[in-house]
Amino acid sequence: MTRATRYRVALVAGAVVLLELLCRSGVIDRLTMQPPSEMVRDLAVLLASGSMNGAMLKTLTNVAIAGAAAVLAGVACGVAIHGHRALRDGLEPLFATYYAIPIYAFYPLMIILFGLGDMPQILIGFMLAAVAVIVNTLNGLDRVSRVLMKTARVYRLGPVATARKIALPSAAPYLLTGVKLAVAYAFIGVIGAEFIMSRTGIGYEISFAYNNFDNKTMYPLILLILVISIAINTTLSHWERRLLLRRGRS
Repeated sequence: MTRATRYRVALVAGAVVLLELLCRSGVIDRLTMQPPSEMVRDLAVLLASGSMNGAMLKTLTNVAIAGAAAVLAGVACGVAIHGHRALRDGLEPLFATYYAIPIYAFYPLMIILFGLGDMPQILIGFMLAAVAVIVNTLNGLDRVSRVLMKTARVYRLGPVATARKIALPSAAPYLLTGVKLAVAYAFIGVIGAEFIMSRTGIGYEISFAYNNFDNKTMYPLILLILVISIAINTTLSHWERRLLLRRGRS
C-alpha cells in the first residue's frame, strides 16, 4: 500500500468515525441520519432479504448499457475528430462548456420520443458520459509518440489499423481515465433520471424512502451505490497504474 493510499484510507476512516460519534452523541438527530455502523447492518439486512434485487438489477443494467455505449461512441468519435484539425478546433469549445448544459432539461423531450421505459434514463447517462470519454481519448491520442505514428506510415497502415494497433494501445491509460469518468457519469445520469420519473430502480427507491422518512432503506442504498462505484473505480485505477508502470511512468 502506497503512502497516498494510506492517507486516503485514514482520511475516509476518520470521517466515518467522526460521523459515527456525531450520530451516537445526538449532535446529528436519528431522524436525520443513523450511525454508519447501522447503515452497514441495514444494508446487509436489505441485501439478505432480496427485496431490492429487481431495482438493483435494473439500475446496474442501465448504467452498464449507458457506460458501455458512451465508451464505444466516445472512443470512436475521439479517433475520428483527432484526425481532422478543423473539426476539432470547432468542437473543443463545445466540449469545454458541455457540462454547463442542464442535461436533465431534455428529459421531458426524451419521454415524448421514447416513452416511460428505460431508454430516457440510459440516454441521460450516455449524454453525461460520452463527452468525458471523447475528451480523454483526444488527450491520450495527443500523447502518442510521433515515432510510433511514423512507424505506422512506414508500414502503410490505414487509419483504422493505425488506431487499433498503435494509437489506442499507446493511449490506453488515458482511455481508462475516460472509462472511470464514464462510469461515474453513467451512475449519476441513470440514478438521477430514476429520481425524476421512474417506478423502479435504486434512484426511485431512494426517492421513495426519502419521502417516507425511511432512513433504514435510503442510507443503505446510498451506501450500496458508493461501494459499487468505489470498487469499479479502484479496479480501473489499478489497471491504469499498471499500464503507466509498463510505460515507465510514475
